[in-house]
Amino acid sequence: MTRISTINQRLSSLRGLLLALSFLLVGAQSFATKLLIPMDGSQQNHLKAYGIAFWTLGREASIDWLLNYRGGSFLIDHFKEVEQECMIRGVTFQIIADGQANAILAEISDPEVNMEVVRLEKAPKIAVYAPESFQPWDDAVAMVMTYAEIPYERIYDQQIIAGVLPQYDWLHLHHEDFTGQYGKFYRMYHNAPWYHASVKESEETAASLGFAKVSEMKLAVATKIRDYVAGGGYLFTMCSGTDSYDIALSAEGVDICTPEFDHDPMDPQAQEKIDFSRTFAFKDFRLVTDPMTYEFSNIDATDIHGSIGQTRDFFTLFDFSAKWDVVPTMLCQSHEQVVRGFMGQTTAFRKSLVKPSVLVMGENKAQGTVKYIHGEFGLGQWTFYGGHDPEDYQHMVGDPPTDLSLHPNSAGYRLILNNILFPAARKKKQKT
Repeated sequence: MTRISTINQRLSSLRGLLLALSFLLVGAQSFATKLLIPMDGSQQNHLKAYGIAFWTLGREASIDWLLNYRGGSFLIDHFKEVEQECMIRGVTFQIIADGQANAILAEISDPEVNMEVVRLEKAPKIAVYAPESFQPWDDAVAMVMTYAEIPYERIYDQQIIAGVLPQYDWLHLHHEDFTGQYGKFYRMYHNAPWYHASVKESEETAASLGFAKVSEMKLAVATKIRDYVAGGGYLFTMCSGTDSYDIALSAEGVDICTPEFDHDPMDPQAQEKIDFSRTFAFKDFRLVTDPMTYEFSNIDATDIHGSIGQTRDFFTLFDFSAKWDVVPTMLCQSHEQVVRGFMGQTTAFRKSLVKPSVLVMGENKAQGTVKYIHGEFGLGQWTFYGGHDPEDYQHMVGDPPTDLSLHPNSAGYRLILNNILFPAARKKKQKT
């Protein structure tokens, strides 16, 4: 079996080499034309278009991301293989002459036009932080990557403590509780078998890694992630992976867990000991320590959005200067500026509790909440995105997974894919 496996691996490598060579050979004949993948309303499958971008980058072909041109279109040298892959995946494309492509690039370069070209050069290596019991449909990011056919690897506490993070360009945090309170599910689910299994798994993992409590293990993981970002990594997280992460950093050395979670009393002065200088995004928040309350702190604005109803729940993306604010422009590429809202354990963030240094990219101004924020830490960058599933307004435990084939043009999911593609961009000095 080992010999057969080795032969198969060599054959696979040979096929990859032949495909790369065919790109070069066909490309030599086809450079007189370009392949344009439009990302405006004419695109029949926005989500799979990102998968085409990753597939192309994985074959060492570069892409020009045309920011704000027809919804953030992709321009690629015309390889027959890319054309065929677009047809297979149902992605809209156009074959244009070099002269047409040059005219588009000239239009974009006009200093009076809010557009820019960013060269994408290498597919980032992606990690999803998720436990053994994880299913791809439990998490919107894993679900959309699976649908778009974007490869990723799953890692969890053991691997992060062991120091694997520098191997990856981009990290997504599963809908996790970094405070050691098991998602604050105690009131509704503390008698459920799955809850007991999750607690048991977490406590055994913490003990195996030398930690006395799950909260101590999660803090160690959070600090490893912080150091990864400081060293130049890209962090993206949604739902409770946003506020619980910042709370864990702020509570370093402080017991904020009640006995229901860690079997001993919490620090009665926990709130006074919170250090907001350690957080990425939030300030001046108040902890919610009652184990019967399904909430970590007052950062979350689920109560506000729950009161306005689905028909009035939306957020608006900011319109950034593509030539001067390249990063947020990349992260906000969309064919829709007003995006339908969606709830989660952490639905959105109270704007008053967001640090002034944080860049707000999407907000519901009328409600005083923000949905989509970004910042820098050390040499790296992070993005927090509120809510659980952009196409399932109020996802509940046990609900069936979203069928993304019914939502191929989801603006909410496009924001996730912008972030995944972001590390592929050629690094250049920002304008000052």
